[in-house]
Amino acid sequence: MSDHTHHGEHEPAWKHDGVRVIKGDRLDSNTAQTPGMFRQAAINHARVGAQKIWAGTVSIQPDAKTGVHHHGALESVIYVVRGRARMRWGDRLEFVAEAGPGDFIYVPPYVPHQEINADPNEVLECVLVRSDNEAVVVNITDVEPVEKPETVYWVDPIHKHP
Repeated sequence: MSDHTHHGEHEPAWKHDGVRVIKGDRLDSNTAQTPGMFRQAAINHARVGAQKIWAGTVSIQPDAKTGVHHHGALESVIYVVRGRARMRWGDRLEFVAEAGPGDFIYVPPYVPHQEINADPNEVLECVLVRSDNEAVVVNITDVEPVEKPETVYWVDPIHKHP
């Protein structure tokens, strides 16, 4: 049975090529940014050699909203740690939904969207995971938002329409 050693070494390679812990105070802000939000990378190709995912944090100040953007072909998952997230999306940001602590948000590829901190007093803090090892952010400047977006309710067998 192999102990996964590099050629000519006696120490198992897993020591340096195995599990990696990235401390929360060691995140990298040298990543793609969008006005109104602050992203920090934890897991990417440059930091840990990730091949298929990117993960990090994002924070949005109270009452702030981001610029409209999408993430190209990437899928995104946002986990709300603290605060209240309001997501607007669509060609004219005509749809809206909200999420709170413990909720997950899924953003498909190429969907124009905007994150809004719906709380006037608390920073919105989220964990962000994307389906590739580098952050892709395409900021969009020519979207004219609708005045009153249409609310989209989370309706499934457990959650009935209000």
